[in-house]
Amino acid sequence: MKGEVNHVVACQVLTPLGLAYLEGDVLGLKQCVIRDEGSPSQEIPSLLQTAVAQLNDYFSGKRKSFDLKLNPEGTPFQKRVWEALSHVPYGKTISYMELSRVLGDPLAIRAVAAANGKNPIWIIIPCHRVIGSDGSLTGYAGGLSRKKWLLNHEDPEPQQSLF
Repeated sequence: MKGEVNHVVACQVLTPLGLAYLEGDVLGLKQCVIRDEGSPSQEIPSLLQTAVAQLNDYFSGKRKSFDLKLNPEGTPFQKRVWEALSHVPYGKTISYMELSRVLGDPLAIRAVAAANGKNPIWIIIPCHRVIGSDGSLTGYAGGLSRKKWLLNHEDPEPQQSLF
């Protein structure tokens, strides 16, 4: 690898929530966010094919966890929060207060919430699984409707409609 340049590649793929923009390099996935505008990529770069396949499996209900190299850009504190988030299981939620306690500082709740909001790898680092202490849906960079969709998608006992 000596003398080689590390190239960042990107693509967009259609999901039930909109277009997922993925960006990464040989060190791992740097970004996965949902956008409202744009069009799907005609080709998926080889470095992102596994991530795209795993996202498709997640949305089709075949995958409950991701097995990808991740390389998000952030501060050391943000990376600690994102690492802790990655351990919140599919179908479960955690409050910002609980997450602060997991990180060893219950007083850092606002900093934890801010780091959660800066997560550049949505869904894969499951920031949508963080809720208010009272069980309420709180902010989500992708919008509360997407957060609600994701939590419903992961619900082990989905509510049945009467109509």
